[in-house]
Amino acid sequence: MKKSNYKKELIMLPLLLISIGLCIGGHFILQPSYQDTSWAEYSLAALPFLMFAIVIIAIKLAVKADKEE
Repeated sequence: MKKSNYKKELIMLPLLLISIGLCIGGHFILQPSYQDTSWAEYSLAALPFLMFAIVIIAIKLAVKADKEE
């Protein structure tokens, strides 16, 4: 059984916090008071692409950490 290196796992914690912030921000933008603004529409359209980029970064970090072991 391998021992887990917690430092490498903690490196991904900021990525998790950023994605949580994006989810909360997206729900905040969906409020009725912001629905008529054009920037809200573009921001909501960009959210999935930002989250997908975060997933790619996390996968690259995990592969790099796995190769170092």
